[in-house]
Amino acid sequence: MVVSLRSALLVCAAMSAGSVAPAQVGPDTDALLPAQTAVTSTDLAKQLLRESDQVAVPTVATTPVAEPAVAEPAAEEAGPSLDAKADLSTLVSQLRGTEPGSRQLECLAAGIYFESKGEPLAGQLAVGEVIANRAGSGRFPSSYCGVLLQRGQFSFVRGNSWPSISKGSAAWKTAVAIAKIVDRDLKDSGAATALFFHAKRVTPGWRKKRVASIGNHVFYR
Repeated sequence: MVVSLRSALLVCAAMSAGSVAPAQVGPDTDALLPAQTAVTSTDLAKQLLRESDQVAVPTVATTPVAEPAVAEPAAEEAGPSLDAKADLSTLVSQLRGTEPGSRQLECLAAGIYFESKGEPLAGQLAVGEVIANRAGSGRFPSSYCGVLLQRGQFSFVRGNSWPSISKGSAAWKTAVAIAKIVDRDLKDSGAATALFFHAKRVTPGWRKKRVASIGNHVFYR
């Protein structure tokens, strides 16, 4: 218990008021304590004050408030590390897979698959470039799917669909890789400006500029 100075003074005052000597001390009254052992109100006040000084004032422990944790920004998922200087075969091996990643890339891969899955990689790349060149030319629909589904342009298309694809096959995985290479413009097939192609077995008699002959296809501008 902490005794304040004000409380000690009040105790002293009370003791002083109650220590008035009786009018007479009879013979049966206990003897008074010697002066040197008697405790006066002043001595009691001093003792109370000393005790109050010895009582430790409790301190309130405070816990430092930690700064709110700031979450580190999530690192972007890293894609495959590609070397643009790598040859076409190396790029294809790095990008092969069953999922193109978007509907547009699926259309591009489907065009490559159905038109050139038996062709060398450079021939598949050239077919993919024709589809991409058309989409960016302003003369054809402006998307890969739009180019592929344009009426009368690709023989494997029926209405707005094409035959089912075996997506676990090596040919489809290669077509997916070629589609990604075309879309990212990672390699040039030698028919980079072509807008048309036909199989060598036919002679359509087109009056167009011939730009390349790759595999079993001839490419025109």
